[in-house]
Amino acid sequence: MEALKKNPSWKGRRGPVVLVIMDGVGYGKYKEGDAVADSKMYNLRALREKSPNTKLKAHGTAVGLPSDDDMGNSEVGHNAMGCGRVFNQGAALVSKSIETGAMFEGRAWKEITSNVKGGAAGRSPTLHFIGLFSDGNVHSHLDHLKAMIAQAKKEGVKRVRVHILFDGRDVGETSALEYVDPFEAFLKEESAGGFDAKIASGGGRMWITMDRYGADWSMVERGWQTHVTGSARRFASVREAVETYRKEIPGIIDQDLKEFVIAEGGRPVGTIEDGDSVVYFNFRGDRSLEITAAFEEDKFDKFNRGRRPKVCYAGMMEYDGDLHVPRRYLVSPPSIDRTMGEYLAATGVRTLAISETQKYGHVTYFFNGNRSGKFDDRLEDYVEIKSDVIPFEQRPWMKCAEITDQVIEAVISGKYDFIRLNYPNGDMVGHTGIYQAVVCSMEAMDIQLGRLAKAVSEAGAIMVITADHGNSDDMFEHDRKTGEVSRKSDGTPKAKTSHSLNPVPCIVYDPGYRGEYPNEPKEGSLNEGLGISSIAATCIQLLGYTPPEDYDKSALKI
Repeated sequence: MEALKKNPSWKGRRGPVVLVIMDGVGYGKYKEGDAVADSKMYNLRALREKSPNTKLKAHGTAVGLPSDDDMGNSEVGHNAMGCGRVFNQGAALVSKSIETGAMFEGRAWKEITSNVKGGAAGRSPTLHFIGLFSDGNVHSHLDHLKAMIAQAKKEGVKRVRVHILFDGRDVGETSALEYVDPFEAFLKEESAGGFDAKIASGGGRMWITMDRYGADWSMVERGWQTHVTGSARRFASVREAVETYRKEIPGIIDQDLKEFVIAEGGRPVGTIEDGDSVVYFNFRGDRSLEITAAFEEDKFDKFNRGRRPKVCYAGMMEYDGDLHVPRRYLVSPPSIDRTMGEYLAATGVRTLAISETQKYGHVTYFFNGNRSGKFDDRLEDYVEIKSDVIPFEQRPWMKCAEITDQVIEAVISGKYDFIRLNYPNGDMVGHTGIYQAVVCSMEAMDIQLGRLAKAVSEAGAIMVITADHGNSDDMFEHDRKTGEVSRKSDGTPKAKTSHSLNPVPCIVYDPGYRGEYPNEPKEGSLNEGLGISSIAATCIQLLGYTPPEDYDKSALKI
């Protein structure tokens, strides 16, 4: 890797460049439901008013997703910011692989299907699918699942069981049955000619299976017991399970639905047994690694797995390219090279990356192009502040103060040239759908922005403020045609828990500015029409270097 070239027309500042990623904070399209605009964010507004700024695109094709109807997410957002270019991402790669048939010609698919075509007398080996059950296209897509089931039948697989994880986060918060009913109709239609396909178990994505960063392994344990051993409350149908939990727990949304098993004749219809195959069909990596470890690792100490079936396991994609996890995967991930972090390390730039557990992997692994570990241990420090294991609406300030404490110390120390941090508040609290909690989270974060801005000014540093996607800026469901707020039967707004399609901020706060570049303090004074991939070139320029030629254009007019 070659070092970056010095920019002869710009020498940088005395202090570091500080990249602040306000996760899930965008510019709302609608006044009603925009918790960002509705919050008293005095510091953010002051910084925007006295600094050059613009709006960046953070969804769809700007972050490598198939179309501009697709919401951005933290994974692809940090990929784009970290590598300075746009790579086709998980959803697009999987869709293309299915469309061309490449997935079904691959070694992994052939292994998982051939494994369940035989079997001992009296037993039908089963192909199991586990994953997020929606068309949100952030972690998975139902069309991918349907295509694999149809192909499995075509190839002679006789028995399929599906273990569903309700979404309610990237789609409507209580939309579960809108997906269940047509999917069960699809399974019924496919189940002919000796083919047997059923839903076997499930639960909400924030209750079972889909933990990340080791924040709460009990979620994975509940998922394991549900999917593998069938040790969960039993119901005759998925609809019965959903309706029962909604009745017993008023106000519960899909992502929090409790675990369940479908039973016939008093027995679970689809436990995972020796000789079966299992596909985890999420394409996004962060919430796939832990359940994968439970299936694949021999030395596993996170919980007692009890009976560990001998199965042929595959992930939809390779979730960790450095550790090669899982061992078997259906679609190769994008090969992201020459990231900003790698260039900075080759140039001798001293770097700090910091967040709390919920977003630590984003400012490290995803920012570095899906790469575990550091590029240079001597130059890079990574700091993880442990997240609270508690519903985020109960602690909406999360760890933004603790993050800021350490960043201020780092800014003043003079030890680093580049610091990147992620405040998770707007995304993690935004996903709860609790409006009051989101406002609280925004105002708590804003206090920390004020503290950080003061330290940046005193240290002669520069602060770039942006986001990876929108979320807290769009907290109510709106009618797509009229823009009117969708309301519940009691007249209150229907909460929206998914990401938005809104643009995000790009604010360059440079208190030591001395006329080195155009710096008019108004919206649109930076280059317009850009995506968040421009953040890499922007930061490289502010550090006093020339961005690589093929990096997307900087927001600065240097």
